[in-house]
Amino acid sequence: MSRELEFHQQAERSLVKKYRRELWTPFITAVQRYALVQAGDRIAVCVSGGKDSMLLAKLMQELERHGHTPFEAVYLCMDPGYNAENRAKIEENAEKLRVPLTIFESDVFEVANAQTHSACYLCAKMRRGHLYAKARELGCNKIALGHHFNDVIETTVMGMFWSGMLQAMPPKLHSQNFPGMELIRPLYRVHEDDIIAWARHHELSFLQCACRFTEASAQNEQLSKRKEIKALLRTLQAENPNIEKSVFNAIHAVNIDTFPGWKSHGEEHSFLEKYDDIV
Repeated sequence: MSRELEFHQQAERSLVKKYRRELWTPFITAVQRYALVQAGDRIAVCVSGGKDSMLLAKLMQELERHGHTPFEAVYLCMDPGYNAENRAKIEENAEKLRVPLTIFESDVFEVANAQTHSACYLCAKMRRGHLYAKARELGCNKIALGHHFNDVIETTVMGMFWSGMLQAMPPKLHSQNFPGMELIRPLYRVHEDDIIAWARHHELSFLQCACRFTEASAQNEQLSKRKEIKALLRTLQAENPNIEKSVFNAIHAVNIDTFPGWKSHGEEHSFLEKYDDIV
């Protein structure tokens, strides 16, 4: 008679069984297609306490245990100034899912929340810097973040509408401020709805946004540009269910020959540079 699986084992099994097509396959596809993990890597998997990063942690555990490329993962959680309830929630979920967190503290919330403008931008920038620094201290050469397919789509559309620029979120990039360090996004092809389905199936609840600035500004939530984009994409999907897939495919097949201008490595270029060469 087979023994009953513990909760964390049930969660792990579901990744490669019940949700194999929705979670495990797109995760592995991203890791392989974008060459995110190499032999000998020591990767800091960054866990914020939300559903995305905790799922990422479980997928990276499975990859480390059963994958063909030998690497080492450490599970890094920065406490930027969470209240006691949110800190306890992160620790409870990590224990429940058997994710061995290394938690360190910072003053990110205190500094960012003191700003009257661009608090979210400053918070994100400071978080990234602290994570890189701690990861390097732990001997890591990469940090892994939980950005998923929908983050990629929304960032691309936001750039077009509000930044006046066609730009995407790359699957990986070299750090400009921490030489030798890379950032990777293994959930690049995983859809948010499937992450939510996995969490609900196991009756897991995670932090939404524990930022004190957001809590204090809850009445302005409707002004969030990302929320506006989410709503717009939902509306467009009613007419074209493949709208997000089309945007995703588009950033993988940019036809540079049709653009009057573009940027590369910070430098602006014009189609006129080579216009007469293709007569």
